[in-house]
Amino acid sequence: MLLSLSCPALGRCDEPERLIRLGMIGLDTSHVIAFTSYLNNPKNGAGCKVVAAFPGGSPDFKASADRVDKFTAEMRDKYGVELVDSIEELCQKVDGVLLESVDGRPHLEQARIVMAAGKPLWVDKPVAADLADVIELFRLAKESNVPCWSSSAMRFGTEIANARNNPELGEVVACDVFGSSSWAEKHPSLYLYGIHAVEPLFTVMGTGCESVQRVKTDRGDMVVGIWKGGRIGTFRDLRAGKADFKAIIYGTKKSMTTKASGYEPLLLEIVKFFKTGRPPVTADETIEIYAFMSAADESTAQGGAAISIAETIQKARPKQPSDNK
Repeated sequence: MLLSLSCPALGRCDEPERLIRLGMIGLDTSHVIAFTSYLNNPKNGAGCKVVAAFPGGSPDFKASADRVDKFTAEMRDKYGVELVDSIEELCQKVDGVLLESVDGRPHLEQARIVMAAGKPLWVDKPVAADLADVIELFRLAKESNVPCWSSSAMRFGTEIANARNNPELGEVVACDVFGSSSWAEKHPSLYLYGIHAVEPLFTVMGTGCESVQRVKTDRGDMVVGIWKGGRIGTFRDLRAGKADFKAIIYGTKKSMTTKASGYEPLLLEIVKFFKTGRPPVTADETIEIYAFMSAADESTAQGGAAISIAETIQKARPKQPSDNK
């Protein structure tokens, strides 16, 4: 699905690039303001503009209920975004959709409507509130032939994004990330904030995590992943100390420490996605990331036992008719 009308392959195009109209679902996160501020600023030349939004909101989810009215008013009054009464109406007015609802529980049903309308979709974290819904959301996207992806902004920091192709590092042999699992209302414990550390861990290490073990106390939280070939990647929440995002990448030639990136690298990827229809992160990788986080909770439930990523994904997949034979 190609939305851009520019003609870079020809070196020249007499027809100007068409503005891509974007819609937002869920005006209950600060991301909607940060993203709209960037995308709608002509100085940034994004070629995309947020033109309409469905406020949404979850009355039983404090982080949503306490903020949706404030952000809705700001989107309308400061940015001139049109507010609509339904996702169906939103899809009639836009070329692509940003699913921003801070509560992951309604994401699957919200995404289902977007996919039925055939609109390219970016899903803010968390993709959903459990692994089964994450898997189903991407299955529906594939079935509907709708380009769809999700990501934390932390993935696209230059040092994180380039780690596996950095000749100064050599081959990546391990990675430690620091983050927070402090906020987990109605979601698995790493889905809401832990994702900001787990996603860069996978960006550096690649897919192929085989098992997860977790040690969690009142003063610390550590998740250890074992990758194919015996490589180890870890997530740590200091809990009793300051846990700002940081990643330590260990290579065969040297090690390096990197800190958080802002929103702009992510927004550049979002813009590129809506212009090309090509997601920069595969569904399989995102599913493995959410399986890692789900397995961490299962490890806690089993007293720190090693939990298989493959088995975690298999258990979350819907049963097929052949499974009962």
